[in-house]
Amino acid sequence: MARHLITSAIPYINGIKHLGNLVGSQLPADLYARYLRARGHEVMFLCATDEHGTPAELAAAKAGKPVDEYCAEMWGVQAKIADGFRLSFDHFGRSSSEQNKKLTQHFAAQLDSQGLIREVSETQMFSHTDGRYLPDRYIEGTCPNCGFEDARGDQCDNCTKQLDPVDLINPRSTISGSTDLEMRDTKHLYLCQSKMKDQLEAWIDSKTDWPILTTSIAKKWLNDGDGLQDRGITRDLDWGVPVMKGDQPWPGMEGKVFYVWFDAPIEYIACAQEWVDEGKGTDWERWWRTDKGADDVTYTQFMGKDNVPFHTLSFPTTILGSGEPWKLVDYIKSFNYLNYDGGQFSTSRGRGVFMDQALEILPADYWRWWLLSHAPESADSEFTWENFQVSVNKDLADVLGNFASRVTKFCRSKFSEAVPAGGTYGAREEQLFTDLATKIAEYEAHMEAIEVRKAATALRAVWSLGNEYLQEVAPWTTFKTDPEQAAAQIRLALNMIRLYAIISSPFIPDASAELIEAMKTDGSEWPTDIKAALTAMPEGHVFAVPEVTFRKITDAEREDWQQRFAGTRD
Repeated sequence: MARHLITSAIPYINGIKHLGNLVGSQLPADLYARYLRARGHEVMFLCATDEHGTPAELAAAKAGKPVDEYCAEMWGVQAKIADGFRLSFDHFGRSSSEQNKKLTQHFAAQLDSQGLIREVSETQMFSHTDGRYLPDRYIEGTCPNCGFEDARGDQCDNCTKQLDPVDLINPRSTISGSTDLEMRDTKHLYLCQSKMKDQLEAWIDSKTDWPILTTSIAKKWLNDGDGLQDRGITRDLDWGVPVMKGDQPWPGMEGKVFYVWFDAPIEYIACAQEWVDEGKGTDWERWWRTDKGADDVTYTQFMGKDNVPFHTLSFPTTILGSGEPWKLVDYIKSFNYLNYDGGQFSTSRGRGVFMDQALEILPADYWRWWLLSHAPESADSEFTWENFQVSVNKDLADVLGNFASRVTKFCRSKFSEAVPAGGTYGAREEQLFTDLATKIAEYEAHMEAIEVRKAATALRAVWSLGNEYLQEVAPWTTFKTDPEQAAAQIRLALNMIRLYAIISSPFIPDASAELIEAMKTDGSEWPTDIKAALTAMPEGHVFAVPEVTFRKITDAEREDWQQRFAGTRD
């Protein structure tokens, strides 16, 4: 048994996430966590909500609520939806927790003691009407590049050009709408990433097994242009982790908070502290401190490609630069983008299918299967309703669901709701044992390597072997002349249902649990001896005919959903 620490990129608190967010981090992380648990490993799977920064303040203001109240409410919403998708977090935390506050302040003090924090004077937009400095996203104006009138201070959503607030034409405060703005001097703390460049590069070079997507992005940020840049870690905001040195305000940083990108990844560690403090476990340090036992932990992170620079450079700078024995990530599984029906998913524009809406339409397993079997690993992928319908109907309904249904119903009608006795296995069955063992080994290899789409393809091939066997031996025909041989064929097929349920559980946990329940058997043991696994339900073992495991999506439903989600979310 090995020990595995798994984290998925923590989602912003501002609203419900779309399917692209789900497949880019949380869902494949859950797949891997479930697989490792099924193989008997010890797993700690952590996630949280990212609650600080401008997006949280803006969303709270739009909702007309205090930001802390808004964050608490949205944490509950996101936790419920995560449960709806059966995301098996050991703990789902909050970056606004007291644990993260103290740990963030601790890391800042440690980095300062190591000479990796410097004070920088810079200019920032100040609103006389609002009486405060305005972060980039609190400023809107006309884009100088394309003329879009609602460009933000950091980027134009219309032409995607990166901007600074001073670039905007007729800038205005998003809080008050005031144009009475001026650039003023302010001071901030910067993390000296540039001092860590050589150490970071050597560390990244040592990760020869990382996906090309991960290493290429990391190398680009390390070496493009002027190379790795120092980054500000404080902001003139009210909501966030106060900039403190020990239990005292940081001199010259009074009234400031740490920048969200600095405190958010530290929540991965704080999340484990929350797990202990809430009575869910003990000894969080054995997962995070190499001097406390974490040196034998394999740490895997899951994220979209936009998060890679922070997790390959900025967060490692924090960890390495602290000079303390914290656990560094071993493997970063990064994903490209999932696009939506000819365009892009967009939380800010409300475009696409969002996680709560998806669960209102169909159970979680339908979405889990499609998203994972189309995960954007090597390139961007696209969600279309036509492809979703075809995949659900063919893979889930026709291949897996139909196999379970036809086998159990035939057995009930010709024998009983018990595994039938009689008959023997011959050459065809021996070949099936071999084929199943080969294909399941392939499936396991892809899962071990976190090759999500290849694992889904191999699993579907395992399901198909059952249907091919039924078509070839045709027990419904055999029964007419040799009932005992038909009984042997059905006995094998019934055991295959149990086998399928066990190995499919990382992808489709609800359907797998329902099939295990219908078979009235234990599904906790991962099959290591395939032939033995196919005799786990002996002659006379009672089962129940399961409900429809997966129903087909009709053309009328597809057309309705296409139309309903063609625009933007209210």
